[in-house]
Amino acid sequence: MNAVVIMAKAPFPNEAKTRLTPPLEPEMASRLYHSFLLDKIEQVKSIEGVRAFIAYTPGTAEAFFQEIMPHGFALIAQSGADLGERLANTSGSLFEWGLKKVVMLDSDTPNLPPGYIREGLRRLDEADIVLGPCEDGGYYLIGMRASQPQLFKGIPWSTSKVMDLTVEKAKSSGLGVSLLDRWYDVDTVEDLHRLKFDLDLSSSQKDGFFCENTCRALSLIKLD
Repeated sequence: MNAVVIMAKAPFPNEAKTRLTPPLEPEMASRLYHSFLLDKIEQVKSIEGVRAFIAYTPGTAEAFFQEIMPHGFALIAQSGADLGERLANTSGSLFEWGLKKVVMLDSDTPNLPPGYIREGLRRLDEADIVLGPCEDGGYYLIGMRASQPQLFKGIPWSTSKVMDLTVEKAKSSGLGVSLLDRWYDVDTVEDLHRLKFDLDLSSSQKDGFFCENTCRALSLIKLD
C-alpha cells in the first residue's frame, strides 16, 4: 500500500500564512489557510488506491484535525525541531509501518491538479525520489520508496535553494530523481492575486474547478 500525506499545521491566527499579514488580518489569513487545508484534503480524496494521512503540528491541535479529517484518513503527529526533521520522521514512521511508497505534500497549493500527485506516485515505479518543484525554489511534493533522512539534513528551509540542494543530496546518495512539472505555492499577496485569477478563470471555463473552500474564503477578501 502507498501513502499520500498532507503536511499541515493548525490554522491559528498569527501562526498561519503570516507573510500575508498585513495586508490581511491574522484571523482572515488563518481562515484562508483553513480553506487551503480543506481543498488539499479534497485533492487527496480523489487519489485512488492509497492510504491518506494528515501529518499535523503542533501536537496540541489534534482535536482540530480530528474535526476536519474525513472518513478514510488517518492522523500522524509531526515530530522534530525543524521541517527537515519532521519530514524525515513522518516518512520514516510510514515506512516502518510497511508502506511501499510515500508521497508528502505541502498545504500551500490548494489548486494543484490531482493529476500531479498521481503522476508522482507513478514515477516512483522507476525513480527512487520524485520532486514537484515550486517556482520559488522549494517543492510542493516529495515522494520516495524508502526512508531517506539524509535528504532533509542541512537544508536552508524557506529559501530558493531548497529544491536544488535536495536534488544534489539525492544524486550524491546515488538515488534516481524524477522531477514533476512546476507549480506555485501561495505565500505572498502576489501569489494570492495569481491564485484568485486562476480560480476565476477555471470557474468560468468549468475546467478542473475543485477549490470551493478557497474560492469562498477569497470572496470575503478585498484585494487591491
